Amino acid sequence: MTSLPVDPPLYVTFLGVMAVMAVTPGPANVFSVANGVQRGKAGALLGVVGMNAATLVWFGAAALGLGALVSAFPDVFRFISIAGALYVGWLGVKALRGGFATAADPDAPTVKMGRSALIDGFMVQIANPKAILFFTAVLPPFIDVNRPAAPQLAMFAMAAIGMDVISMSAYGLGGAALSRRMSEPRFRKGFAFLTGALLIAAAVLILSRL
Repeated sequence: MTSLPVDPPLYVTFLGVMAVMAVTPGPANVFSVANGVQRGKAGALLGVVGMNAATLVWFGAAALGLGALVSAFPDVFRFISIAGALYVGWLGVKALRGGFATAADPDAPTVKMGRSALIDGFMVQIANPKAILFFTAVLPPFIDVNRPAAPQLAMFAMAAIGMDVISMSAYGLGGAALSRRMSEPRFRKGFAFLTGALLIAAAVLILSRL
């Protein structure tokens, strides 16, 4: 019988840990809600693609020895997280400014957070300290040094990304459901402020975990 890439009981344990991490509100899920409100279903799902593209980058880094890289260059990873937090915070400020513009001109178009939901999502996840913590502290204990690393990382990646896609999409589509009322000036104004608050909260979450 061919040996499996990952020990089944260990993999089940990983699935349980990952499920909890995926559904816990954090920068990625908070961003998903705000993105869904502002951009609707398509934008929400595109943001999910961007965030999980960043997760793939982190898995690639893990394959190259992320733990050693973090230990050798801690300031670089700290800078990445700070830069990402500032970017997300800037998106929040931009949304708040859009809310004030909407208040002054009820017919103003809905404020957009950035030019691309894909890029915004990627930036949020690449700077997410929760992702760094996952790959430097949570994932390593599940890696069996007596088995080939690549197949193990592939299975862990499928599980992590699969659960994140489900969770992020649920948060994002929940926000998108509210976007149908964005044609109403008062509702649009209120959610411009809410979006700004959510994005700034996501930035604070990122900074608070550094």
